[in-house]
Amino acid sequence: MNTYRNYDPMVWLQHTWRNRLQSLFLLSLMAAYLGLLGWLLWGPQGLIILLGVGVFGMLFHPTLSPKLIMRMYGARPIQEEQAPVLFQLIGELARRAEIETRPSLYYIPSRMLNAFTVGTPRQSAIAITDGLLRHLETREVVGVLAHEISHIRNNDLWVMGLADLFSRATSLLSTLGQLLLLFSLPLLLFSHVRLNWLAMLLLVFAPTLSTLTQMALSRTRETVADLHAVQLTGDPQGLAQALEKIERIQGGWLERVFMPGRRLPEPSLLRSHPQTEARIKQLMKLNPRQPEWIGAHGQHQAELDPHLKKPVQRHPRWHINGLWY
Repeated sequence: MNTYRNYDPMVWLQHTWRNRLQSLFLLSLMAAYLGLLGWLLWGPQGLIILLGVGVFGMLFHPTLSPKLIMRMYGARPIQEEQAPVLFQLIGELARRAEIETRPSLYYIPSRMLNAFTVGTPRQSAIAITDGLLRHLETREVVGVLAHEISHIRNNDLWVMGLADLFSRATSLLSTLGQLLLLFSLPLLLFSHVRLNWLAMLLLVFAPTLSTLTQMALSRTRETVADLHAVQLTGDPQGLAQALEKIERIQGGWLERVFMPGRRLPEPSLLRSHPQTEARIKQLMKLNPRQPEWIGAHGQHQAELDPHLKKPVQRHPRWHINGLWY
């Protein structure tokens, strides 16, 4: 893999191991919440059963077909002749990331500025919205694609899928425990049974703690993907410019709709991604430059087939499949 040689490799190594250990700790913490709930509800046997379920989920966690997920979003595949430059660049990124199969590209007719990845390193797909392609230069799109390919290489989709499994199971068990407590209230009121209030608090707040941990894990994986994207492109400024544009254009549109004339500060604990300003600041420490391999296309928008050039007029909206785009 070609790495970004203008940055100290020891610093890369420290970042990598620190984030791996942090991810392992956060996943273990989520498994601990699940195990504690099992202990509270069914004793030692419940703990053993839920730990077994967790191990089974780690080994055999199912993944949906990328084609199925893209169909849910109304995405359509982009053929190589429709965007030759993008295919050339994503092929080079996949080669540098040492991914077995080049990700498929999909186009989503939405004004939102977004890109996301689904699948595994063996079978993956990257979706790009119309808004992203229209507002970003090719150099910036390459930074976004490198970020998404880094998620594929690091198997982040599996990690976050497992975290989501733990979080949903914790919420389900917490709800079950609270219902059992509610039905047992008459017995508790007219008997001398004492409640373990610490256990009750855990029963109530475990889903919230699990969700906060899941968000912290997501922020960690996003930070890793940013750093690995720079390793793939050698161009931290391209990704930094993309993040700034997405925050400014999309954030401004959302604020005009939902929060006209003001910004509401969002606590860091409630974010699934690190703050954009912090991400840009970290990227700009990496000696910005434009690499030669992106070529003359870097300062222009990606060349697209005429069928993809017609501007999307409709605003993003909620769809019956539960997705918003």
